[in-house]
Amino acid sequence: MWIYEKKLQYPVRVSKCDPMMAKFLREQYGGADGELSAALRYFNQRYSIPDKVIGLLTDIGTEELAHLEMIATMIFKLTKDADVEQLKASGLGAHYAAHDRALQYKDASGVPWTAAYIQAKGDPLADLYEDIAAEEKARATYQWLIDLTDDVDLQDGLKFLREREIVHSMRFREAVEIIKADREQKKIF
Repeated sequence: MWIYEKKLQYPVRVSKCDPMMAKFLREQYGGADGELSAALRYFNQRYSIPDKVIGLLTDIGTEELAHLEMIATMIFKLTKDADVEQLKASGLGAHYAAHDRALQYKDASGVPWTAAYIQAKGDPLADLYEDIAAEEKARATYQWLIDLTDDVDLQDGLKFLREREIVHSMRFREAVEIIKADREQKKIF
């Protein structure tokens, strides 16, 4: 059972209108290594992983949805005061023509999200290594997003998200060791 508090996991602040940065943030909204892909990956993998780590996938998958909400809030705040000329100059003119400022699951280049981004092999170790790689790719992307803005308020939220990806990677690494120890004990390879 989930309990939803009507507040963000971490405060989202931006100090200025910046449609270009909003465009870049879409990478973590609807990109291959973004928050939606991560949440769905972990929820999907739960069904072929040992009971000892199901809760971990559920916990992290749920947190990824909270991160998705933070990214959506950042994008909204960065574009809400933008005029049409600013949207066009940032490369969001076509998006505006089709959707106004509505969020769409697309990456920074405008490529729509696809279920092909979701990886699940069915082998717990293979899936957990995939999850570690996904978290490390997300960590790197957050660092690059931090590098792309001079907005210290926005950087604060992005740094929080980057640090959570590091924690997730560490938790998945711990899960790998649990699975390996279990396999060793049962002589399963």
